Amino acid sequence: MSIITLLSDFGLKDPYVAEMKAVILSIHPQACIVDISHEIEKFNIQMGAFVLASATSYFPEGTIHVAVVDPGVGTKRRQILVQTKRAFYVGPDNGVLMLAAEKGGIRHVHEITNLQFMLPRISKTFHGRDIFAPAAAHLAKEYKPSDFGAEIHDYVVPKFAKPSIREGEFSGEVLHIDDFGNIITNISNEDIKKTGLQEGCMLRLRLKSRFTKLRFCATYGGVSAKIPLALIGSHEFLEISVNQGNAAKKFGVKVGDGLVVSLNQR
Repeated sequence: MSIITLLSDFGLKDPYVAEMKAVILSIHPQACIVDISHEIEKFNIQMGAFVLASATSYFPEGTIHVAVVDPGVGTKRRQILVQTKRAFYVGPDNGVLMLAAEKGGIRHVHEITNLQFMLPRISKTFHGRDIFAPAAAHLAKEYKPSDFGAEIHDYVVPKFAKPSIREGEFSGEVLHIDDFGNIITNISNEDIKKTGLQEGCMLRLRLKSRFTKLRFCATYGGVSAKIPLALIGSHEFLEISVNQGNAAKKFGVKVGDGLVVSLNQR
């Protein structure tokens, strides 16, 4: 059974999601369609990228993920198909796919140009229905990624998709703030593993020109109540948190703010 997931900023009250599902099922009636989220903030590519990266690693191997957060629809921005080690991603070339794709290990990226895998009439304002949904459905029918168009290497990788690493220091940014006020950074667990950082080590955080030392813990309870800490959260990214408190309020930060984490503290 082929699994196709959908993520968008459409909202469930609009018919757009139903139209995408109808297109997929008309091409591949046996497809299993799973909604990841249709409550992404309008035009918020970074939020869409974070939610996509958080969810997709738990799906079975070979799952096809379609993400439509596409403020540049109808412009010269490309439509792409990304093949990773375990999955496929279909959507606009605006960075929304790349956080998940980088996390999964990119193998190939193809521009979708083959009209065979699109609807006969293509709207300039709804590529989710007319390009991405049919491409995903045809891919699920075991067409090869190379059938969809030429391989490209200059795809968009947004700044939030990858921190810079130099001599035990990460320069990253705030990727997401959850309802508890935990500050989720774009520094991944895989990035941290490469440093050999151990539980109990101290980190030095620079956030909005403010310097703070934090203990790297396995759980929120690794420090006393109201004390800041750092840990790898359930989304597999480094979090700056406050045990039983709100880190975002404490540090006065918002999504997109830059940060520097030094890992060479003892």
